[in-house]
Order: sequence, then structure tokens, then C-alpha cells
Amino acid sequence: MMLPVLGMSFLALVLSGGAWEFAPIGGGDSTHVSITGTAVLQKVSEVCRAIAESEGRDFTPTGNSAEELVQACLGPKATGEVSAAKFKSALNEIYIQHGQVDRDFVNSPAHHFNSEAFAEGRRLITDGVARIKANVQKENFQAARETLGRVLHTLQDFYSHSNWVDLGYTEPYANLIRPDLPLENLADVSTPTCSDCANGGFCSNSILPNILNEKKLTSGYMGIFSAAKPEGKCSHGGAADLTSSEVPRGGISKDERRSDNVALHTAAVTMATTATLQLLDDIRGAAGDNDYLRLMGIARSSVVAFVIDTTGSMKDDILEAKSVVNEIIDSKKGTQDEPSQYILVPFNDPGFGPLIRTTNPDVMKTEIAKLKAEGGGDLPEMCLSGLQLALTGAPASSHIYVFTDAVAKDFALRDTIVALIRSTKSTVSFFMTGDGAGARRRRRGVESRAATFETYKDLALASGGQAIGVTKENLPQATDVIIDSSTSALVTVLQRARNPGRVETFSFLLDESLNNITIYITGKSLTFTLKNPAGVTQKQNEANGKLGTVQTVGNLYRVRLATDKQTGLWEISMNSNQPYTLKVTGQSTIAFIYDFVETFEGPHPGYALISGRPQAGKHNNIIIIKLLSYQAGNLSITILL
Repeated sequence: MMLPVLGMSFLALVLSGGAWEFAPIGGGDSTHVSITGTAVLQKVSEVCRAIAESEGRDFTPTGNSAEELVQACLGPKATGEVSAAKFKSALNEIYIQHGQVDRDFVNSPAHHFNSEAFAEGRRLITDGVARIKANVQKENFQAARETLGRVLHTLQDFYSHSNWVDLGYTEPYANLIRPDLPLENLADVSTPTCSDCANGGFCSNSILPNILNEKKLTSGYMGIFSAAKPEGKCSHGGAADLTSSEVPRGGISKDERRSDNVALHTAAVTMATTATLQLLDDIRGAAGDNDYLRLMGIARSSVVAFVIDTTGSMKDDILEAKSVVNEIIDSKKGTQDEPSQYILVPFNDPGFGPLIRTTNPDVMKTEIAKLKAEGGGDLPEMCLSGLQLALTGAPASSHIYVFTDAVAKDFALRDTIVALIRSTKSTVSFFMTGDGAGARRRRRGVESRAATFETYKDLALASGGQAIGVTKENLPQATDVIIDSSTSALVTVLQRARNPGRVETFSFLLDESLNNITIYITGKSLTFTLKNPAGVTQKQNEANGKLGTVQTVGNLYRVRLATDKQTGLWEISMNSNQPYTLKVTGQSTIAFIYDFVETFEGPHPGYALISGRPQAGKHNNIIIIKLLSYQAGNLSITILL
């Protein structure tokens, strides 16, 4: 059932109960998603328990939620709010690949172990596993997760499309993930494998007795565009398989539980789950426990990247930038907010980089200390090139902070930067210092500082970040903004931008799940009035009012609501004829995780990611993943589309 809402469709599929089908997404307990999810969560639990034991502590989740699993895994040292958003997003990146395989490789026997393509299918698995391990080593975790989802689809299809379980085997075929072992006892192309199923559907015991007795390995032929198959061969079966109408008719697929194959379907699901566990264990062995958890999105907090201008004009400012970065690193040590990784990208002119990454905060402080302000000279710098390097080198959903006092000479990269921001869902904030630099640039006839700052502001807004104009003297006061925005379990309640500004009132709802509510307003020549649900108000010039504290840093107002805030509908009335931005954030363990998808047809119709942004005016779908509960060996997931 599809419910159109503003040109978008939302479907609800519960992956626990209901129809049984070995489908990419949705429908029942034996979907690719639920098989993958069961194995992934079981292996995550094993790894978390092993790490806890090595640290001399217990692994005892206080409940069944994903947040409680992540909190127990990270341990008592990680104090503070815990969000499972990165964990859920990582799972979604794996899950969504099942649909991609069925859409993009619908007619590829190797990707589904159809048509006795055993050597080709095994090669996809072993080559894929090698790429996963290499990407984990390079810390390209998103690429590793996407490859993992595709590999698992092919591996799981082996057990529902071949006769492995029909042959009575009770353990997975280890040779599929072992490139050093041969594939043995395969039925050759001239060997008949099935008898005719007179009703043209699925018949029990259609595989020939000699194939079963000799334990010959075969799989069903699948013809989407042609009914041709070698003489005497089994078919996959089903309405989409044209070969199933050719003698021998029928099919041996165990994708769905039917009256003729209940035991075989159940065995295929069990075998596919066990095989998935074995493959995950192989990856864990190569990656190590800590990087395996990072692969699965379980880490203390997001990655933090610093992109710092090191040209000569930053000589006075770079010392303050170093001090700010060191303060941020020190303030987060030993807390839930401590970044899982630090990245540094210096930029100059004409050079930029290299990208430096480390999980050790002391190593990052050492690298920051090495920075020197020198070179440049013509004031426009390679700012966007440095930012591009950070966006491509950092994992998705990173927090990136750019420190500069100059315009960028590589504005041709603007559209590329916007595309990277949208694809990585990373947040970019700019800290632009030095009023004098702007005057010098105007005298040289170069683009004004104001116009340049608007471009930085546009990029920050596209990512959900901030663009703050500060001086060297008040740069340290902006530290709080960075500390706020790199906090764990951070959610955005409201974000608006107006150019030009106008008189307008915005409403936002605060619920009981939200804590540490902060309002950020950037702009000049503006006033605002904040009103709580009880009608109490506070203006921008009240530093310590009834509703909270107001801090001014450069062009930024930072309003921190009092801890005894009221839940309900708040209002903020803005008054300015100049451009301004408004953003309201808080901490919450409830997160909105989404991807835009499109439907596709075929033997296993489903949903696949849209490449790029959805087209305006076109009917689109949105997929939202929420992990409802976790138990060792058990999984409950709700998918909203």
C-alpha cells in the first residue's frame, strides 16, 4: 500500500513475522535484510563481549535497544549521551546493497549463483572480501560496508538457489570464502539434474536421485529474457523465470517457504545465516576487533576534521587556531564525545594537504603544533581544495571545521563541494578571521570579503554547519560552537536561512527526549525574541535571561537554554533586513535516518538507492531505518519507506 504525501511515498514493512520470502528487503523473517541483520548483530555482540573481557569489565546491555547495546559496548569510560545513529546508518548501508544487487545484476548468474555459475559466484565473493579487508585497512569503512552488502547477497543466494541443503549438508560450504580451496563435484553442463514437474510449478524431490546420491552440486537456471537452458537442467522457478516452462519444468528455488519445501527453505535460511557469520568472522580476524566495530558504525563519536589555512596572512591567527583545536581535543578526552578519529588538512597556495589522520588525540596535537604560517602572498588561497580533500578522505557524517582569513581562488570547486557534502552528509563550519584582510583584498580589486563570506555561508548551510566571522581575539570564544557541534547524539530541531532577511516568526517543538538545547543565529543588524510555551520571553541583548544565556561571538549569537526548559512549542521572532541563519540543536538518542530510494521490478522487486538527489516533481520514496530492539541472536527491525 502506498500513501502519497507531498509527492513522496511512505511504506511500512515489519521484518519480524508475516510473509516468508528470501527477498532483498521486507516481507518476512527470511529476507536478505533480516538474515544479514541477525548475523551482524550476533557478531557485534561477540566482539563487544570479547573487548569487554579483555578490559576486565562485563558486557551487560541494560536493555534491548541499539543505544543500550552501543553504550554497553563502549563501556563505562564513555560517559555522556549515546546515540546509535551511526550504528543504524552503517547497518542501512549494508542492507540497501541487497536491493542494488537485485536491480543492477538481475540477469547475472554469478551474482545469484544461478545457472551453475559456481566459479564465477565464488570469485565475486572472494574478490569482494579482499576489497573489504583492504578498505578497512585504509579506513574506507563506507566502501567496505557497501561491498559487504553485495557479497552477502551473493553468498546467501547460494543456499536458496543451489541444491546444497537438498544434498543433506548441515554446515555452510566453506570453499565459497576460501579461494585456496577447489570447488569440487560440480555437475557439468551435459549432466541432467532435474525431472519434469508436470504442473509447471514447484515439485518436491524434482532433483534426480543420482544427483543426490552422488552429491553433485547444481543450481537452477534462470531466464529473464530467454527460456533457453541446457537439456535436462533444473530451473530456478517462478513466474519471472522463463526457463521454468521448458522441460524439465518447475524449479528448485528456496527463496520462499511453500508447502512443498518448508524444511528446505528453513534449512537454507539457517545455512545462509551461519555462512554470513563465518564470513563476518573472517573479516573480523583480518580487521581486528576495534576496526571491526568501526566498520559496523560503533564508535564513541563522529570523526572531527580540521582544515587550516597556513599562509603567511594567518601568522597572527594560526596560534589562536592551534590553541582552539588543542582545547577541543582536551575537553573531549575520555568522554562519549571523544572523536573516533581526528583528521588534519592544511592548505596554502598553491599547495594543500597532506591529509593526516589518527585515532590518538596526542598525535593530533603534535601534528597541529607543527603547523607554520608561511607562503601565499596574493591572499586568495586553496581553501576549497583543502576542504575537498577532507570531504573525500573523511568518513560520512564527519564534522569538518575550516579556519581561514582569505577568499578562495578555487571557487570552481563550489558545486563539487556541495555534491560531496550531500553525498557524505558531513557537516562543514567555517571560522573566518581578520577584518584587515578584507580591506586589503578590496584595495587589490579582488572579490570583497562580504561576497566571499556569503559563499562560505552557503556551503556551511548546505551541510547544516555554521559560517562565523571572528577576529583573532575572539576566536577562542568560538570554541564552544565546535564543542557543541561535535557532541554525540546531536540532532537538528530546526534550520532556516533568509537572504535577504525579513521579519518572521519560527516555531519549533521540544519534546522530553531532548537535552542541551542550543540556538545559533548568524547575521548582522538583527534582533530576536525567544518565547517559551508558557509565554515567557527573552531578547538578544539579555545575556542572562529567564530562558537561558546569550553569548555573542563575531556575527554569531549562541543561546543556551536553561536546564529547566519546558517541553512544548517554542517561538523565535526574527527582525532583520540583512541575511541571517537560524539553527536549533539538542542531544537525543532518537535520530532520523533516511535514504531516497526508487522501486524496481524483476524476480525480487524491491527498493534501490537513488544516485544523486531526487528529481523535482517526480514521485519518490524515502526509506527510514529504525532499529527497535536488539537481543543476542534475535533482531527486530522496522523499515519505513
